[in-house]
Amino acid sequence: MLRKFLLLQGGLLFALLTAQAQPTPRPNTVRPAEGPSLAMERGRAIFPQRPDSAPYQPTQAEIMQRYRKARMLDSIATRSIFKAAVHPHWSADNTSFWYRNILPDSVMEYVSVDMIHGTRRKLDVAPADSLPRRTVFQHYTGRRWGSFTTDSLSPDKQWVAYIAQGNVFIHPANATRAEAFPFTTDGDTAKPYGDLAWSPDSKYLVGYHVNPVRDSAVYYVLSSVAGTSRGQLRSHPYKQPGDPWTTYEMFVFRLDGHQKLKVNTPLVDFFAAPELHWRHNDSRYFTFERVERGHQRFRIIEVDAATAETRSVYDEKTNTFIYESRLFTYYLPETNEILLTSEKDGWQHIYLIDAITGIQKQEITRGHYVVRNIDSVDAKHREIWFSACGMNPDEDPYYIHYYRIGFDGKHLVNLTPAKANHIVTFSPDRKYYLDAYSEINVPTINELRRTSDGKKILELEQADASRYLAAGLRFPEPFHAKGRDGVTDIWGIIVRPADFDASKRYPVIENIYAGPQDAFVPKDFTSRYSEMQSIAQLGFIVVQVDGMGTANRSKTFHDVCWKNIADAGFPDRILWIKALAAKYPYVDTTRVGLYGTSAGGQNALGGLLFHGDFYKAAVASCGCHDNRIDKQWWNEQWMGYPVDKHYDEQSNITNAWKLHGALLLMVGEADNNVPPESTYRVADALIKAGKMFEFLPLPGSDHTDGGPYGRTRRRDFFVHHLLGVEPLNRNANEPL
Repeated sequence: MLRKFLLLQGGLLFALLTAQAQPTPRPNTVRPAEGPSLAMERGRAIFPQRPDSAPYQPTQAEIMQRYRKARMLDSIATRSIFKAAVHPHWSADNTSFWYRNILPDSVMEYVSVDMIHGTRRKLDVAPADSLPRRTVFQHYTGRRWGSFTTDSLSPDKQWVAYIAQGNVFIHPANATRAEAFPFTTDGDTAKPYGDLAWSPDSKYLVGYHVNPVRDSAVYYVLSSVAGTSRGQLRSHPYKQPGDPWTTYEMFVFRLDGHQKLKVNTPLVDFFAAPELHWRHNDSRYFTFERVERGHQRFRIIEVDAATAETRSVYDEKTNTFIYESRLFTYYLPETNEILLTSEKDGWQHIYLIDAITGIQKQEITRGHYVVRNIDSVDAKHREIWFSACGMNPDEDPYYIHYYRIGFDGKHLVNLTPAKANHIVTFSPDRKYYLDAYSEINVPTINELRRTSDGKKILELEQADASRYLAAGLRFPEPFHAKGRDGVTDIWGIIVRPADFDASKRYPVIENIYAGPQDAFVPKDFTSRYSEMQSIAQLGFIVVQVDGMGTANRSKTFHDVCWKNIADAGFPDRILWIKALAAKYPYVDTTRVGLYGTSAGGQNALGGLLFHGDFYKAAVASCGCHDNRIDKQWWNEQWMGYPVDKHYDEQSNITNAWKLHGALLLMVGEADNNVPPESTYRVADALIKAGKMFEFLPLPGSDHTDGGPYGRTRRRDFFVHHLLGVEPLNRNANEPL
């Protein structure tokens, strides 16, 4: 009976919203076969220029109705898109797989696919073996640091090395510690030796004299712990910009003669002890990687274990930054070669270098596009499997495609030819793959393809969004405009209310996150109903943009962030919104707000501080408002080292006195990501400057956008400050 009631209730909501939906066609009601170009054509036809449009200024009664409808749309949208994803459960013999579709009314559909014959059939029930197989591949997983032990048997099993009282000892494997030889005597428990690693031939042992650094703590108080009458103090180690690192002084211990040799290289004073790569069939030499603090130099250094002398095999320097987290290195010991990535030609590309001479043998990929990831390396066939974006000049430069290429830079195969954003899942034996491709306004298509030549074998599913569209909802629309240089395209998306009137002008709210570590505008079609869409239903145009300073474009595009986090791409974002308004007059650039969390919280407040002539209201959640207070690894990567005056000049705390517009600050009192004092110090500076603002501390909450309560407050805040209407008086228990 309960299920029957819920189905009936859902049907009534669906019927109500369908009846309320505008009969006018929507610009982004796009069937998969139509593609984005037709969507844009529809957009031009349906939303003509209306220079006489009036500002959208709803009454309180209209806003109340919008709240009610938004809540109903939120409910319906979460269960109105089907067949958007295929999650394969592979057979043991790699010839077939099955997957499950969740259909309307929670009906389950099971499908079996025969990859050899290219057929699919529906099953009555799922196979008994209903858990996906997990297979280990030779995938690239990134550079590693500090993967060593302190008690180690040599490869030839003749010797045991260990640390005792901070010093290095060694004894024959058939002997006891009583017969051990001390390689060092100057270590102790405060500054011990450690991180021992053997050479493959067991003639050398590498270790470090370590000067440990204990990170200082950050503190917070849990104000509302049940069963207590006092606030509970909490702390955890937290490294901030400028804080010291543990240092590692490298030594080679030669077993012949029991010699201890200090390696001729500076202290490793950034990150942990590096991984060692021994030369194939010659254990006299090994290499290690070194990223210098400040992120402006990356080296691969070779050590002669016999003499402890060193030389640089690879040495890259830059005037801005090297993005350490996206440095890819892959060692090919049998051929003494190294695959690595670099942005030295202005774009992220793959190079092949000689591991002995350091000579570049091949720039494997080349062009105005970005290698996003190395999926795997086939050393036998000398091929690389990778993903990249921007290779196709006539599509969104952020769209990811998957490729295969030879070490010689030839025989490039595009495994994902459709103009869209792609997600690929390989079969366990990598002979087949599933290609799921879509755009933000084009539902997902899932295909089965053959790896050897990329040939399509079978279309598996097309996402069904008919219920979503029938409810009057709209897909986001991609939009691009020129950035500050007048040349570079800036890409973003626009989200409209379900029932908006093109003859009105609507306030704009930007969902902002300008963290330089990535790009953030979504590219995939999704079955998840977004917060942006939910906010838009209240009577806003909601947008998201990737301005200069974010990643996944050229090095020049990315470098804008260097020692310049406060820029946040605002010159590009503002031009983008103005260009949007030039195309769609229902976009009101006199009423623009923005919101964000974490770095986005920093950006949201920064919009009011540095561009208060354009942005009128902001909600900033858990912001890293001063880059000296936030985590070391993130901030030194973009703001550089040492910590200099530019950190202070760009601080939201330092610039709090510049506040224009309406501001709501939120912070979780138990934030383990960005210390809560970052927001509290902004509040303190605003109070001292006599600025008015709203402040919402969230008891017990960690790093958050505010959760359900905070999101409600955010919507009410924008309704009040951008639409000029008092939101629902929730304390009066008025019904939605």
